[in-house]
Amino acid sequence: MSQSILETLETPVERRHFLFRSTQTVLSVALLGGVASYGADASGTIASHDALTSTGPENDITLPPLDAKTEQDKGPLPNPHPVDQRIGYAIVGLGHLALEEVLPAFGACKKSKVVALVSGDKKKALIVAKQYGVSEKNIYDYENFDSIKNNKQVDVVYIILPNGQHAEFTIRAAKAGKHVLCEKPMANSVAECEQMIKACEEANRKLMIAYRVQYEPNNTEIKKLVREQKYGKVTNIVSVNSQNIGDPKQWRLNKKLAGGGSLPDVGIYCLNTIRFLTGEEPTEVYAQISTDTSDPRFKEVEDMVNFQLTFPGGVRAMCSTSYSQHQSRNYRVYAERAFFGMDPAFSYGGLQMYRSFADEDAEIYETPKRMPKNQFALEMDHLADCIRQNKKPYTPGEEGLQDMKIIEAIYLSARQNKPVSLEKLEGKDLFRGPEPQK
Repeated sequence: MSQSILETLETPVERRHFLFRSTQTVLSVALLGGVASYGADASGTIASHDALTSTGPENDITLPPLDAKTEQDKGPLPNPHPVDQRIGYAIVGLGHLALEEVLPAFGACKKSKVVALVSGDKKKALIVAKQYGVSEKNIYDYENFDSIKNNKQVDVVYIILPNGQHAEFTIRAAKAGKHVLCEKPMANSVAECEQMIKACEEANRKLMIAYRVQYEPNNTEIKKLVREQKYGKVTNIVSVNSQNIGDPKQWRLNKKLAGGGSLPDVGIYCLNTIRFLTGEEPTEVYAQISTDTSDPRFKEVEDMVNFQLTFPGGVRAMCSTSYSQHQSRNYRVYAERAFFGMDPAFSYGGLQMYRSFADEDAEIYETPKRMPKNQFALEMDHLADCIRQNKKPYTPGEEGLQDMKIIEAIYLSARQNKPVSLEKLEGKDLFRGPEPQK
């Protein structure tokens, strides 16, 4: 077969033309073979010439011309920025989140790259540096961190440390002239959040809080359904984020390092996501806390927190978070003509949207599928855009500060066992910057 194909080529041709002609030849032989078999009798001879006759336009084959364009003419190419043009990140803290999620996410980034590491464990840092192509001279510890100001490769410091260290390293990074991406919760108190914002403003550096849910496509689609009232007015939102935490000695159960228990660590997802979905700020909170103090895990921090949020548009949200329950990370939105939500909603991957609505006489339940995108890559590339275009991040420090104000009100409500009123703020997305580029 290959010899007969080559014999048809009288002049040299490009590879694409060769493949095109080869396909024509093979296709013709295959078609003839198929028709011949169809028209043969039991003895193997063709019954009549009529069996080979075309009988309609469905048998016509039209192939594109050899000079047909195969590449797009307009619009930006969906390609990554060249490596030397990407925003350089220094990762501060090499714990589970950094090693298992954030560092691998650079493989999905189009505008960001890892260029430096900060860790108290030099041996671990050296191993990780080799894995991600980070120069040994770009490894820092917590003592010499301030010298990062002399490293022009570093544009952003991504802080992935225990909550109680967020304020210190954000302020140090700002003084070193670096932009900051800080994990949630932003800090342990309103006062610390305000200090972080002030430090970045004085240094003219950007501060963004890593609320990855606000960049994830499924959750942004739910936001659209809520804001546009696709299924009528939204009345209730119910959200749960719980896990059964293990080792009593881990930092999340240390009051000084964590700032609190389940509420600031995982309960913040419920709070921040509902603020994101509605675009509004709650006017009242009411909360109750339940903790078994005989459990060695809860000597310093709370276990279960149930809290209710009241929004000016009429939405009531009921949230629950715990450190002693089986993993549950979801929310459901109740509207006039449907309910819809995410389960799981807050995980690093495998997120699933669902919705149920009436369609004439049928009750429809759907689970739309979307191409998954890495949440960490999305937020890192967003900050890269903000730096390049000098614009405010979608989830700036003010967004983290507002969450911390509400968290402090939740704790106060639980202590007083009564509702606590919040400042009434009118408008939508009061603390957010421009929406991320898609």
